[in-house]
Amino acid sequence: MNASVSEAPVIASRPHLSAIGTTIFTVMSALANECGAINLSQGFPDFQAEPALFDAAHRAMLAGRNQYPPMIGTAELRRAIADKVAALYATTVDADSEITVTAGATQAIFTAIAAFVGPGDEVIVFEPVYDSYAPAIETVGGRVVHAQLALPDFRPDWPQVAALITPRTRMIIINSPHNPTGALLGADDLDALAALVHGTGIVVLSDEVYEHMVYDGARHLSVVAHPALAARSIVVSSFGKTYHITGWKIGYVMAPAALTRDFRKMHQFNVFTVNTPCQLAIADYMREARRHLELAAFYTEKRDFFRAQLADSRFELLPCRGSYFQLARYDAISDLPDDEFALWLTREAGVAAIPLSAFYGGERVEAARAARLVRFCFAKQETTLAAAGERLRRL
Repeated sequence: MNASVSEAPVIASRPHLSAIGTTIFTVMSALANECGAINLSQGFPDFQAEPALFDAAHRAMLAGRNQYPPMIGTAELRRAIADKVAALYATTVDADSEITVTAGATQAIFTAIAAFVGPGDEVIVFEPVYDSYAPAIETVGGRVVHAQLALPDFRPDWPQVAALITPRTRMIIINSPHNPTGALLGADDLDALAALVHGTGIVVLSDEVYEHMVYDGARHLSVVAHPALAARSIVVSSFGKTYHITGWKIGYVMAPAALTRDFRKMHQFNVFTVNTPCQLAIADYMREARRHLELAAFYTEKRDFFRAQLADSRFELLPCRGSYFQLARYDAISDLPDDEFALWLTREAGVAAIPLSAFYGGERVEAARAARLVRFCFAKQETTLAAAGERLRRL
C-alpha cells in the first residue's frame, strides 16, 4: 500500500458495532496476567484432560484424518452425541438430520441467532445474562428484551415473561445450569415456558453447556427431553466445558430437522466445519460414559473445597446448584461498586473475579453494581483454590 498516512481514509464503525466492547472475561484475564493475580475470573480449568483424549487425537492425525470433515460434523461424533442423549434423556435424536458439530458453543449461539432472528425481531433473555447473547442479537438487527432473574434463587418470573411477549417475539434464550448464578431450571419452569410458546412461532434457544455440572442430587432437565419444547428448540452444548478442553472450541447443536436445515445454511458460511482429528478424538473418548457421568461428583468436590476455603472469610456465598461458578457477596468487606471492587480485588488482593453487573445492561447495571456480588470460577486445581482462599480470607 502506497498511500501516505495523511491520505488514509477514516473508516467509521458501523452503528450496530459501536457499542460492542471487549468482553469482561478478556479484560479481567488480561489484568490478572498483568498483576500476577490468581485468575478465578474467566471460566477455564487450569488442569489437563486425561491423556487418553490427546492420544486419540494423535491416532486420528497419524491415520490421515486431517482434511475437511463433513460440514455437519464427523459421523463418528454425531453418532456418539446421539447415543449419549439417548442414554441420558431417553430421547432419540437423529445423528444425520438433527445434530451439527460447531466451533464451540459461542459460535453455535451466534449462528442460531443469525439463522432465526432478523431486523426488528425481539429476543427475550434472562438477566443476569451471559454476555455474548445481546451483541449477537443486535448485530443481526434484533432487539433484546430483558426478563429478570431475581435474588435470592434467580428463578424466572413467568408472568413477567408472558407480559414481555409480543407479536414481534421471535426467540427466547434460556440457560441452565445458569452462568453466572449456578441456578437450575426445574420441570415446572420448562412446563411454564412450553405453555407460553404454545401456538406461536417462537424459537427457544437453550444454552446447556454446563449440563453435566449439577449438584446435591439434582439433575439437569434438557429441553431435548421435553417434547413440547424439543419441537421448537435449538439446544447447545460444549465439549470444551465437559472435557476440560475449552481451547479446542468444539460444541454441538441439536434441533428438529426443519430448524437444523436453516441452522446449517448459516453454519456453512459462518465456520463451515470443525477440526477433524479433535472431533474423532472426542468421539472415541465418549465411549466411556463415566467421563461425563462422573463430572458432577468431580466438580462437587471442587465447589465444596472452594466454599470451605471461604468459610472463615467475610464473603457471603450464595447457593451454587450447577455450573462451575460461585457468586459471593462482599458488602462486609467493601462498599465499592462491584466493577470497582473486582479491579481492586485483582490489583490489591491478587485474585481476579467477574463483577455481576457485567451480566446486566442499560439502567439495571447500577442496581447490579450496588448488589455487591462477584463471580468466582472454581474449575481450578485445589492448590490454586487454596492459594486464592488464603488471600481472600485476609480481607
